Parts: sequence; structure tokens; C-alpha cells
Amino acid sequence: MIMKLNFKNIIRGVAATALISSMLQCSSNRVSSPSSVKGLKDYYRDYFPIGVAVSPVALKTDEGQLVLREFNSLTAENAMKMGPIHPRKDQYFWAHADSIAAFARQHKLKLRGHTLCWHNQTPGWLFTDANGQPVSKEELLQRLKDHITTVVNRYKDVIYAWDVVNEVISDKKNEYLRDSRWLQICGEDFIEAAFRYAHEADPKALLFYNDYNEIDPVKRAKIIRLVQSLQQKGVPIHGIGLQAHWAVNEPSFTQLDSTLNEFSATGLQLQITELDISVYRKEHDARRRQSSDADTSFSAEKEALQIQRYKEVFQLFRKYRRQITGITFWNISDRYSWLDNFPVRDRKDHPLLFDTRLQRKSAYEAVVNF
Repeated sequence: MIMKLNFKNIIRGVAATALISSMLQCSSNRVSSPSSVKGLKDYYRDYFPIGVAVSPVALKTDEGQLVLREFNSLTAENAMKMGPIHPRKDQYFWAHADSIAAFARQHKLKLRGHTLCWHNQTPGWLFTDANGQPVSKEELLQRLKDHITTVVNRYKDVIYAWDVVNEVISDKKNEYLRDSRWLQICGEDFIEAAFRYAHEADPKALLFYNDYNEIDPVKRAKIIRLVQSLQQKGVPIHGIGLQAHWAVNEPSFTQLDSTLNEFSATGLQLQITELDISVYRKEHDARRRQSSDADTSFSAEKEALQIQRYKEVFQLFRKYRRQITGITFWNISDRYSWLDNFPVRDRKDHPLLFDTRLQRKSAYEAVVNF
């Protein structure tokens, strides 16, 4: 009898231990599960989607879990640009773009397409014939149409918005459009054509013009001139993408407020498409690394400046919530940023809300505490 009771007690003890272990495991799973931890997307649920630019490789690492916890929208950083996805006239490379699209479908994330027409990362074959001579305007527009139609059709089930034309406005004060191969061969007709081709391929997609240095009043006026000319022609354009590659010293609160106000007056949607805030003062041109660039640490001074800048820009994003329909960070964490090599090659930057260990930085708290 005693042995029987002891046996029952042992069974009860084992069962209790298993139950407690199971409860602890469930609790642990709840803490680590991306769906149960409040992320950026949750803090801004009533404002706008919060997205991030990704590579297919990053999504397969621990950064992929961070993406699921914090964001509800993706942009392919490079995989959908013309050079990577269409390297030769009769060859498309779909693997990387397909991988990102599959991730978005699997996890029910919004997906932005980037970009259909750009002067950079564009394959050389596009502009020349079999003899290496420049193609005609008609031929180049047909190649553009074929490319846009093929790419947009492939992802029309998952991509809700496209950066159709990217960076055609000149940075030179007295020049309107960038002097590119597109402009040299087609004049400015390629801009309108790209939007029409994209709309024909997917009438439901939102179509954006995307550019940088948008806080500069001269360039901003030229961007507005361009989009208004497209609107007047009845071209299907739905929004303006502000890249927002900013720094701890710019834009000022007043400067950004004026920028968002002027763009809002166009009546088009606004999206912040490539947000990062460098811990160094803004420089617009690439240069060699110098002895003054030796200190790449994330010092308390740099951190304080970045916190203040992030706090101010998100305060203004919330102010313009009716016009802004999406915010996208350019890269996931400080583990990797394109700013590590621009404007100064091999100078480590710390421009994002997550550090190299994927931990939330103090700037994160400044963004979500409102």
C-alpha cells in the first residue's frame, strides 16, 4: 500500500514537473514569438505600415525574425532593380526577387516593388544594339515596356506599390532632368511611358515617383513640377516617394515640416521609402576616408543627436498621417547599412533603430513613445 501510494506520488510529481515545464516552455515561446511582442508595426498600427528594405540572405538569418516582429512591409533592396533581375536581353534572374516575394506571401506582409526605371544599376545592353550602337527611341521604349510588363505581371499578386521612376531630377541647380542615357535617347517621354506601362500591367498597383535630397527647396520644386506635369497629362501616378537618407544635422524640424507640407499640397500620397539617419554630418558626395574619420564608435554624443532627430521626424510623420501611407527603413539593423560605404568607404555608420546585435537602440524608444 505504501509502495503504491509512493508510486502514485511519483507519477503526480512527474506529471506536475512536466506541466510546469510545459507552461514555462509556452511562456518562453510567447515571449520569443514575433507575433506576441509589440513591434514598430504595432505602435503605428493606426498610422501607417512600417517597412524595411531587405535582401533574401538577411531574411534567412536572425534578422528575419526581427523583421517579422517589427515590420509589416518589405522592399527588395536590390533584387528587383533592372540590372540584377534582367542582366541580359533575353535572360531574367528571378531567384532573389522570388525569395523575397515568397517571404511576403508566407507571412502576409505588404510588399513594395523597387524600381522599374532608373539611371543606375541598369544593364548596358538596354541602350545598345547588336553592333554596340545606341538604340533608337522607339526600340528603347519597347525594351522598357517589355521589362516593366514582365516584372510587374510576375509579382502583381503580392506587390501593392511600385517605385516606377527613380531619381530623374537633376541635383544641379539650373538643370531640370538628370542627363542620363534615358534622357539622351528618349527625351523626357520615357518617364510618362514608364508609368503608363506599369499601370497597364497592373491597374491596381499604386505607382510612385521616388527621389532623394527632397528637403532641398530647389530640388523639391523640380520634383513637384514633374509630378504635376504628369498629373496634368492624366498619367497614372499615385504618390511621391521621399527617400529620406538623412543625418543627425538635417533636416531641421522646420525644414521637414515645410517639405511635407509642400508635397502634401500635390494631393498625392507620400511614402518615406528609404529612411536612415546617419550619425555623421550630411555629405552628398563620395570621398576617400581621412584621419578625421578614425572614430567610428557609436558615442553618447552621436546617440543623443540621433535620438533627437528620430524623435522629431516621427513627430512630423504622425502630423501628416493623412498624407503619409507608408514608412520604410533602408536596411534592417546597424549590422549592415549602405552608409558603411557612402559617402566614405569603410567608415562604419549606425543609422538604424537596431544595433549590430539586433537590440533596440534608445532612438527606438523615442520613435514609439508618443
